[in-house]
Amino acid sequence: MTLIVNEIFYSIQGETATAGFPAVFVRLTGCNLNCAYCDSRHASTEGTAMEIGSIISAIEQYPSANHVTVTGGEPLLQNNTQHLIREILNKGWRLQIETNGSILLKDVPEQARKIVDVKTPSSGEADSFEMRNLKYLTGRDEIKFVIAIAEDYEYSKDFIYKYLAKKGIIINFSPAYNTIPYTELAEKILTDNLPVRLNLQLHKIIWGPDRQGR
Repeated sequence: MTLIVNEIFYSIQGETATAGFPAVFVRLTGCNLNCAYCDSRHASTEGTAMEIGSIISAIEQYPSANHVTVTGGEPLLQNNTQHLIREILNKGWRLQIETNGSILLKDVPEQARKIVDVKTPSSGEADSFEMRNLKYLTGRDEIKFVIAIAEDYEYSKDFIYKYLAKKGIIINFSPAYNTIPYTELAEKILTDNLPVRLNLQLHKIIWGPDRQGR
C-alpha cells in the first residue's frame, strides 16, 4: 500500500497541547481546501509515492522519538491513510493527526489524538467544517481556530458558545503568523473569559515562517 508523501522530518511540535515536544512529522500530499493563510501550499501537489512500510522505516530513523504527527495538506484525503494510522499505533507510538475538519472522522481510531481545524472567515473556507465530526471528538482531541482578524475571533467565540461549551475538549486559538498581535488576542481571551488555549506556533518563532522540514 502506498501514500503520496510530501516530507518526513524530525522537529519540535509547534502547536497544540503537545507543543515543545520532539516529534516525527509525516506530511502527506493533497488538500481539498484553499485557505488564504495556508502555510503549507507545497503539500497540495508535491510528493513522492512511498510504501507504508517505507514510511514506518523512515520514522524509525529517529529512535528517540515516540510521538508521530500525521499532517498535510489534508491527510485524510488519501484512502490508505487509515492503514498508516493503524501501523503507527501498532508500533506503540503516540499519534497525532492534523485535519482541516472537512472530512468525516468516524474511521479514525480513538487512540489517535485528533487536531481538528474549524476554518474562520479570513480563510475563505468557513463553510467547510463537517458538523457531524463533533460527535467523534473525545476528551483527548483538540479543536483549533486560526485567528487573523477581529471577525475570525467573533466567529470562533460564537462557534464555541453554540457547539463546544459542553464538549470538554481543548480549544486552541492560533494567531495567524504576522497578523493579529499576540497581546491583542491574549487580552481578548482574558476579557471574554474564554475557555481556550492561546496556541502560538513555536516552530515559526524558532525558525521563521518559511523553513520547511522544521
